Amino acid sequence: MIRFIFVVIFLITYLILSIPVFFIEWLIGKCNRNARDYSSLRIVQWGFKIILKITGVKVTVIGEENVPDEPVLFIGNHRSFFDILLTYSRCKRLTGYVAKDSMEKIPLLSTWMRYLYCLFLNRENPKEGLKTILQAIEYVKKGISICIFPEGTRNKGEELSMLPFKDGALKISTKTGCPIVPISMNNTAAIFENQFPRIKKTHVVIEYGEPIYPKELDKETQKHLGAYCQNIIQETIQKNAALLS
Repeated sequence: MIRFIFVVIFLITYLILSIPVFFIEWLIGKCNRNARDYSSLRIVQWGFKIILKITGVKVTVIGEENVPDEPVLFIGNHRSFFDILLTYSRCKRLTGYVAKDSMEKIPLLSTWMRYLYCLFLNRENPKEGLKTILQAIEYVKKGISICIFPEGTRNKGEELSMLPFKDGALKISTKTGCPIVPISMNNTAAIFENQFPRIKKTHVVIEYGEPIYPKELDKETQKHLGAYCQNIIQETIQKNAALLS
């Protein structure tokens, strides 16, 4: 429980102290938008790394060299709030995450998210959801990577299970030609969700798969791109489960 309390205290303190930082970042952006974007990225990554340090999580990372130096669509299985911290803290390029629209209501946190090109998805309104995907496509065209969890929500089932992927998320790649980088994560729910509200010191495994270029796949595979990508992640998390024993 002590780790949870420390994380909450740090997060509240971080958000409050970031109020004047927003103004400084705004001034930087007036002179150099790219400099502001990357300074905001590093500030948030620093905060995420501190939180992960407080949790005591041990992270084994595999295949990070597979991420190409170009805008990509990151997709991954999703079981924990910490999935975002674990992956975003490792992003080298500007990357916007697609989050549920309820997060837009959280003061200060939502401001940082907008600074970092995050998008808020309304899962109940298909028309608004389409607008979010179209905005993500525009971001990729501008050189910004996007990360989305195609299961659509956190999977609360068995550790190695996955919810069906929603194909609409993959249009970000098929409409821009950017590669898809699958992220497979093992044991992330053991950090927090499995014993809510306690945070447990644990070991997680993250593997970045080889980039997938949809246009290079055969037509039949392109028709079932979501299932194809999901199968890659499913096989990887099953393989990596052995690393946790």
